[in-house]
Amino acid sequence: MEAEEAVMEDFGRALAAGPLVLDGGLSNALADAGHDLSDELWSARLLVDAPEALVAAHRAYYEAGADVVITAGYQASFAGFARRGIGRRAAERLLASSVALARQAAATAAPAPGGRRRWVAASVGPYGAVLADGSEYRGRYGLSVAELTRFHRPRLAALAAAGPDVLALETVPDADEARALLAAVRGLGVPAWLSYTVAGGRTRAGQSLERAFAVAAEVAEVVAVGVNCCAPEEVGAAVRLASRVTGKPVVAYPNSGERWVAADRSWHGAGRGPAADAPGWVADGARLVGGCCRVGPDRIAELAARLTGYRAASEAAGGSGDGDGPSG
Repeated sequence: MEAEEAVMEDFGRALAAGPLVLDGGLSNALADAGHDLSDELWSARLLVDAPEALVAAHRAYYEAGADVVITAGYQASFAGFARRGIGRRAAERLLASSVALARQAAATAAPAPGGRRRWVAASVGPYGAVLADGSEYRGRYGLSVAELTRFHRPRLAALAAAGPDVLALETVPDADEARALLAAVRGLGVPAWLSYTVAGGRTRAGQSLERAFAVAAEVAEVVAVGVNCCAPEEVGAAVRLASRVTGKPVVAYPNSGERWVAADRSWHGAGRGPAADAPGWVADGARLVGGCCRVGPDRIAELAARLTGYRAASEAAGGSGDGDGPSG
């Protein structure tokens, strides 16, 4: 119990002294390196076929200035591995390896400026991600909260046993699945963040975002609440709302802002990274800031540079997180 409390306290203290820089999109970093991610396991396929590629991608983000990298577990599940002929014990080892590979990247990357600690977040995607049919952007799977809890608990337990610093309950499309995930993390001894994917100021399932954030307000294991895998313009209002509703630190890592057009299978529009908007988000309560789809190491390097001034001011003030932030 003391060890579990120490894990929670360590990461919580880091958030209080934040902001911490998250990585960007793992899939786009892997695709840019020439890896085919069309398999239904997506980036989790490389846990089986090319683990060294995951180490390289994680290392690139650490060296770009990320304090926290998110593992390749997003689309990994016992059911998905079983469809590849991988049994339960082997699947548990693969889930654990997602954490170990990120640790390896942290250990082999160039030293962090100022000796800053590097953290590992074990990714836990929604049930829809495992279906690999896009339903993580709709939610409403026709399953009860109890059924979703039974689905998520075993892989959460396997990931928690691997010793990540935090569990990233990410790209959650609706509040019902959030309730299931929060039930499943109880008692695991690892802190978690909860981040919804949103559109139009509501969950992807169309629910009130205020009510969606509220489900995490009293859950002790949850150390941050926010949004990811959304348009950048959704973030500001969501950060302010999450901070007000939960009183917890906020996590924010949007997409680049480009639009996927299925008809020609390509991205359209101008993309951008989070650097320009991040100081405002931090001023409103964000303590974990990064990027999601189409945000690569170069954009995370811009973000890390932009937040250096804020972090220096915060640390000089004793880690209160109340510095004035960078100018510009």
